[in-house]
Amino acid sequence: MEEYKVTVATGTSEYSGTNNYIYVTLVGENGQSERTILDNPGLDFCRGAVDEYKVCSPAPLGPLLLVRLEKQRYWVEDNWFCRYVTVEPPGGGIALTFPCYRWLIGDVKVEIREGTVTEIRMHTRVPIPIAPEREPSSYSYVCLSRWTAWASGIPKCIDAKTEADLHQDVRFDSEKRSDFEGSLHYYCMEHWKEDWFFGYQCLNGSNPRMIQRCKELPGNFPVSGDMVQGSLAPRTTLDKELKAGNIYLIDYAIMDGVPTNVIRGKPQYIAAPLCLLYEHPDQGLIPIAIQLGQTPGLDTPIFLPNDPPLAWLLAKIWVRHSEFQVFQLLSHLLRTHLLVEVFCVATLRQLPAVHPVYKLLAPHLRYTLEINCRGRTQLVSADGIFKRVVSTGGEGLLVLSQREYKVLTYRSLQPCWDFQQRGATTLKDYFYREHSLMLWDAIHSFVSGMISVYYQCDSDVVEDPELQTWIKDIAEEGFVDVPTFGLSNELKNKAELVTLLSVAIFTSTAQHAATNNGQFDWCAWVPNTPCTMRHPTPTDKDAVTMEMIMDSLPDVSQTCLEMAITWHLGRPQPDAVPLGQYPEQYFTEPQAQEVIDRFRKELKDIEEHILSQNQGLELPYLFLLPSRIENSITI
Repeated sequence: MEEYKVTVATGTSEYSGTNNYIYVTLVGENGQSERTILDNPGLDFCRGAVDEYKVCSPAPLGPLLLVRLEKQRYWVEDNWFCRYVTVEPPGGGIALTFPCYRWLIGDVKVEIREGTVTEIRMHTRVPIPIAPEREPSSYSYVCLSRWTAWASGIPKCIDAKTEADLHQDVRFDSEKRSDFEGSLHYYCMEHWKEDWFFGYQCLNGSNPRMIQRCKELPGNFPVSGDMVQGSLAPRTTLDKELKAGNIYLIDYAIMDGVPTNVIRGKPQYIAAPLCLLYEHPDQGLIPIAIQLGQTPGLDTPIFLPNDPPLAWLLAKIWVRHSEFQVFQLLSHLLRTHLLVEVFCVATLRQLPAVHPVYKLLAPHLRYTLEINCRGRTQLVSADGIFKRVVSTGGEGLLVLSQREYKVLTYRSLQPCWDFQQRGATTLKDYFYREHSLMLWDAIHSFVSGMISVYYQCDSDVVEDPELQTWIKDIAEEGFVDVPTFGLSNELKNKAELVTLLSVAIFTSTAQHAATNNGQFDWCAWVPNTPCTMRHPTPTDKDAVTMEMIMDSLPDVSQTCLEMAITWHLGRPQPDAVPLGQYPEQYFTEPQAQEVIDRFRKELKDIEEHILSQNQGLELPYLFLLPSRIENSITI
């Protein structure tokens, strides 16, 4: 009789343990072991436990292919989260690790493979087990493999009406679910009226991707040199500064004509501003002209810093109001949450758990499906929070998202190309640019190292059928009806694969942190970034009063809701896993572990650089500290 030593590790989160029956069968090239119940004296499979057992086989099994786990109900149903299984062969030797990291729900069998990836093209897919006698559980597994269109003109998403339809593997752990359902903003309150602070937020606020170099003034923004001369440095002109590359533009044309919300029977208002900014040699980036509509005219004046102070202040408030709509719905929701969901669904549909790309992406897709389902039902639904408090709530947010999706490009998701395209490579104190480029390089190097462990040459990528089916699903199903996106439906070499995976990981980590983590800081003082406006844009500079400003800003209930939701979404999460930390050890090979260790070392160097850079700064930029970036989109 051959005796194998089997170790089984239970999850560490709340309710991971089980009192149900657990059986194991070892399957090798020469046969399989006895079906063995795992039962030691005392309690087995407690939360965080690592239990050891003996499993016997009448003959040597040869090289092990997989471990079959079975869970059967004992009195009541009790789900179980298995982290991994290790198997030590008879007579000692090297123990093999079989990563699991999934929930076993109902009376179910799960077959898990050994963690080492050898020849990718030799792997066959292990199907997700379905328990047909338990319809709710069965439906949850099936919905993982289906696309649906939540609304036309935006990326497809998971087919789940609410988060309850998701399988437990992609749902929040109990601690996070309880927390979900259950600083800098003071600085903002002191300085929000100041022009330099307005300019700083264009660079390092929650929407730092809009600013672009202005080589010539748009035809619909008739700013003259005389208008802005007083805002320029001595002995220069607007024409000279345009040629020198010191004039920048933020254009909210995408907001023009978007349907507006009606809240408690009262119409809300939006604007589509153009804002001209100047990189002053002494004052930094400052706004020098604002037009609150796309069509110039008597009723659309150009506001200037030397206008009556309240008129200039209200013009800046209107720009910041447009900023709220764009950063929440486009920079945040569309360009991080919905984009990464495409990778989530395609990965679950097309890649088996033993595939190296599945293992690489899985930690960076954690919780994203559930938070997106909650967002669709609680935030941006027909009766959600945005409908109650945001000027584009309801139809407007969909129209805005559809417009952005039509012009979304794959290249714009790569920060090096994005900054070049916007002409924003030389702006001073653009900490978002500097830090995101460092993080992109670190992530790209990490991905390149991991891919090189498993793909030796370009032909390995081309000849991996699962990988090619995966990219086809992403390009043709996930990013449907977006002709300008520019992502091929096939991967031709390692470089293309590395770039694509880097985009997915960068977007789910650094880019999401840049747009999400500071939103309470910028929005808690609501006049700085109002979620809605209750009066139309001003047409007469001299008629602006403090009463007009107060009547335009959100009312008390809207203000409270804006503060509450931005605090809830922007605060540190209770079970956050920082970038580069992998508590679930999907990779067991020493070469892969070495690449992970180098990645962590590079992130530590970036952390030290950012902390050193921020020492003594009046307004530190710490949103892209690696220790403050989550490994995935969880909120």
